[in-house]
Amino acid sequence: MELKNCKKCGRMFSATNGHEFCSKCRLEVEDHFKIVREYIYDHPGVTVNEVAEETGVEKKEILKFLREKKLELKDISESSKCQKCGKPISSGRYCQTCSSELKKGFEKVMNEDKHKEDAKDKKWHTSKK
Repeated sequence: MELKNCKKCGRMFSATNGHEFCSKCRLEVEDHFKIVREYIYDHPGVTVNEVAEETGVEKKEILKFLREKKLELKDISESSKCQKCGKPISSGRYCQTCSSELKKGFEKVMNEDKHKEDAKDKKWHTSKK
């Protein structure tokens, strides 16, 4: 059993499934998410500031929902920015272009590592005559 401090209230709790919050705070975050989601659904085209003002949910928490791709806003002018290039995005952490570049980079590294492993395996299996 792993004990963690809740990232919201600081209380100790038994961490299961990688949760960041204690059960009380997790319920509060879930309630905030539902409130925000329903408000965005009922008011298409709203901004993060408008959602925060009208729902009482902190802008920081709304931006976290966007980064986690739990929500998406149509008006992306102020919602969230790509962590690589700074371009406005509607959800997630990276814009489509940067996301594709990162994926290609990861695939290249993975392929290089696989080739190194294959070469290492071949060295061990060769025999001298």
